[in-house]
Amino acid sequence: MVGALDHRYRGEHPVRTLAYLFKEDRLKLAVAVLAFLVKHSPTWILPLITANIVNVVVYQRPIAQLWANTAVLLTLLLLNYPLHLLYVRCLHGAIRRVGTDLRSALCRRMQQLSIGYHSRVSAAVLQTKVIRDVESIEQATQQASDMGLSALTMLAGGLVVIAFQVPAALPVFLLVVPAAAFLVMKLRTRLRDDNESFRREVESLSARVSEMTTLIPITRAHGLEQDALHRVDGTLTRVLRKGLRLDLLNGSFGALAWILLNALGAAVLAGSALVAYYGVIPITAGDVFMLSTFFATLTSAVTALLSLTPVISRGLASVRSVGEVLQAPDLEHNSGKAAVDSVRGEVEFRDVGFAYGGRGDGDGADGTAEAPAVDGFTLKVAPGETIALVGPSGAGKSTVLSLVIGYLRPTSGRILLDGRDMEEIDLRSYRRFLSVVPQESILFEGSIRENVTYGLSGVSEERVRQALRDANALEFIDRLPGGLDTVVGERGARLSGGQKQRLAIARALIRDPRVLILDEATSALDTRSEALVQEALARLVAGRTVFVVAHRLSTVRGADRIVVMRDGRIEEIGTHEELMRLRGVYAGLQGAQLA
Repeated sequence: MVGALDHRYRGEHPVRTLAYLFKEDRLKLAVAVLAFLVKHSPTWILPLITANIVNVVVYQRPIAQLWANTAVLLTLLLLNYPLHLLYVRCLHGAIRRVGTDLRSALCRRMQQLSIGYHSRVSAAVLQTKVIRDVESIEQATQQASDMGLSALTMLAGGLVVIAFQVPAALPVFLLVVPAAAFLVMKLRTRLRDDNESFRREVESLSARVSEMTTLIPITRAHGLEQDALHRVDGTLTRVLRKGLRLDLLNGSFGALAWILLNALGAAVLAGSALVAYYGVIPITAGDVFMLSTFFATLTSAVTALLSLTPVISRGLASVRSVGEVLQAPDLEHNSGKAAVDSVRGEVEFRDVGFAYGGRGDGDGADGTAEAPAVDGFTLKVAPGETIALVGPSGAGKSTVLSLVIGYLRPTSGRILLDGRDMEEIDLRSYRRFLSVVPQESILFEGSIRENVTYGLSGVSEERVRQALRDANALEFIDRLPGGLDTVVGERGARLSGGQKQRLAIARALIRDPRVLILDEATSALDTRSEALVQEALARLVAGRTVFVVAHRLSTVRGADRIVVMRDGRIEEIGTHEELMRLRGVYAGLQGAQLA
């Protein structure tokens, strides 16, 4: 669905996008509309039937007409219940399906978007689009359908009855529609702009609150609660101002519409009474009652249509918001590329360069050429070799890891995997042979077993326990009341840093990867935890191609080769002993740490 929806959305009005979303439910929608027309008919037939009954009483017409009109009304009222259930099943079922499909499409698209996109766009903003924006689309569609169909049915039915019963009054009633259209056209653009502005402020608030909750431990530790609240309060104030502005605009819109339409209603009521009183045209007492009732009802219908304008505007703004994700071009393109069936682990960098400004020479914020994060990086890694990347912050180490994983694509040069250009392979299939142990292990709300076997099916308990044993994790898991079924809490909140890291190693071990990425895997651990993790890592790296980044140089002394980087370029390459003999950059870093 994502590709088709993305193609449909580009350059199209949100209404056309919604029409495309409901395309496969056209039959259901047609049935829903027909059911609604019949079930809702009493609202516009009632004034006519009442007028007929009034005429029977006033003009002493046959009593059979009274029973006939009453029977018609009762029949239509009894049909309301089954037809209403049919309407809800068809229309609301279609809306729920579209909402579910839209959320699925957004989640699928987020999985396809590059890591660069996710580094730029807050997770809280994306969560808002999946939850709040789709909900807004559902609500707008439902309200527009329920209230819109009701109002349109009333308008059409009422005007048809008036045209047959009192055709001379029809032109006066038709003044309602141009008046309503004028109000809608006058404020529509402004409403859309204000809804869009308010939506963006709410997204900003969501991101700010998410940031605040993440930083609570740091905030509390440094006594910065008031500073954190001040940052959130600034965003809350902007949301308040935008919301009040939007409410005032909607309020003035509704008040103007109500005054105008009711003034017209009073004029029509007085006019019809005068026409009947002086006999200008043949109008019965029942017709006067019908016209006055119809005008009140039609006024209510037009007011309902006008009140839908802000609801629809919010819904269309949410369609645009969802479209920002669904049409985002920053995708990882894998379709049509060669699948990887096996990996030996040979990785070769040929004069690789990467600049975060994009392909080619990007410009920085000040308009100057942006310095590349990696420049002229040339290295050939043999299968089963362990390569350590060291250097000061900003040297380009993490960028090299992202290039190996395929999160980033070189802006110049080539990277070869087992002799094949990585630009030509399906990275999803390649990553089945790759595992990453990051600085902070990422766990989800679930059991230890579920976290270790994430993405795998049919894994035996013995295999899980062996992976945990090799990761030095069984010693604390067997002490837990639930064992493997112990729930770790959100982001592993019930485990220590060392325990989470050993689970991350078990997750990597159980996949038996050919290429392994270790990104500061022990930097945040205490001495005992680091010893346990280092022992587990020694088992993990055996026989695999490993890229490891570490600031503690003591943890990479056993690497087959150490690559020293500075300003995105390779300064030195060699073993620990060779680099120490060189007395170059690496020896200087080693001396600084020992000091």
